[in-house]
Amino acid sequence: MDWKEILRRRLATPSTGTNKKKSEQELKDEEMDLFTKYYSEWKGDRKNTNEFYKTIPRFYYRLPAEDEVLLQKLREESRAVFLQRKSRELLDNEELQNLWFLLDKHQTPPMIGEEAMINYENFLKVGEKAGPKCKQFFTAKVFAKLLHTDSYGRISIMQFFNYVMRKVWLHQTRIGLSLYDVAGQGYLRESDLENYILELIPTLPQLDGLEKSFYSFYVCTAVRKFFFFLDPLRTGKIKIQDILACSFLDDLLELRDEELSKESQETNWFSAPSALRVYGQYLNLDKDHNGMLSKEELSRYGTATMTNVFLDRVFQECLTYDGEMDYKTYLDFVLALENRKEPAALQYIFKLLDIENKGYLNVFSLNYFFRAIQELMKIHGQDPVSFQDVKDEIFDMVKPKDPLKISLQDLINSNQGDTVTTILIDLNGFWTYENREALVANDNENSADLDDT
Repeated sequence: MDWKEILRRRLATPSTGTNKKKSEQELKDEEMDLFTKYYSEWKGDRKNTNEFYKTIPRFYYRLPAEDEVLLQKLREESRAVFLQRKSRELLDNEELQNLWFLLDKHQTPPMIGEEAMINYENFLKVGEKAGPKCKQFFTAKVFAKLLHTDSYGRISIMQFFNYVMRKVWLHQTRIGLSLYDVAGQGYLRESDLENYILELIPTLPQLDGLEKSFYSFYVCTAVRKFFFFLDPLRTGKIKIQDILACSFLDDLLELRDEELSKESQETNWFSAPSALRVYGQYLNLDKDHNGMLSKEELSRYGTATMTNVFLDRVFQECLTYDGEMDYKTYLDFVLALENRKEPAALQYIFKLLDIENKGYLNVFSLNYFFRAIQELMKIHGQDPVSFQDVKDEIFDMVKPKDPLKISLQDLINSNQGDTVTTILIDLNGFWTYENREALVANDNENSADLDDT
């Protein structure tokens, strides 16, 4: 009989004369004893009839506490051994050169221009000769992935070799980043990433000109971009997988190129000129030289045409110290304004525009911010534009699901988030938008004049 049924019947049995004298607590204790007895019997029966339960592997291992020094050391050493083993499994330079030699030797004619090709049969032959480390690359799946429109059913040797190189680089970088993962949980904290970039600086020729006294500011500038875009919830940690999946690491390691063009350096956030530009702007804004920015000092950012209402919101929502902004908070501000098309930047600005913390912008929110634009227009001697017209244009651009509310997702989906936010926070940005047709016509006229000359 099921133990639950036995317990139910036992409890339903009328109390005898002796039981009536028992207190309520004694009855509860008796009930618990019976429950424990029947449950133990039932559990024992299940254990005996289900022997396969013993084979279930352990899937949770508690992390050692801070005071468990020996366990922590054991964990660190085991992780180091594991990463070393994974590193030995990767192709080294000599093995990569040997792979290229084998691919070149087994190319399948005819060539397409100067590009050597290889068919599947020769592809498998190379895989057999290349050694066990290369086995993972010589599969039908990889071949099919690189097969495009070749009429002979071949793939480009160069494309395949670049694929292998990219995979090896990703694994090497993953191992390199994992060495800084102190917690061993697959993510990096801010301090972990700072250590990684600090030790990376000497290996980047494009940063040779940086003075050591600037290293800490450079590291802060570089790390901030990773955390601004990859940690939108501000948890203070980033998955190593996310670091590898984004292009930021490529941009950073691009600085290994000693012949990197000036244009590439200017557009690369991690380059020395870019870091010095951002830090130089911060110093120029800091008029009282206290290392922090007040609202008045920040108001001179860019073209100095951002509205006071928007700046008030910045200092209300962002981390400040006695009402002033430090360099790290300033970097978030710059990254948001310089990348307004990106979802993370729009999320930053949307939070500032959402004055009622409702998760959407309504007519009241739009009017609240645009009223400040109208006031600036009056100060500069311009005729204020009607809010109704601007409001209708914004809703037409965004086309929100709810005709009366604009959510963050609506802004992102519309691909007009940068335009909408600029209209609401910056007089110069609004003026550019309002006169866009005249500016385009003027550009066309200038181009025509240049062509005539």
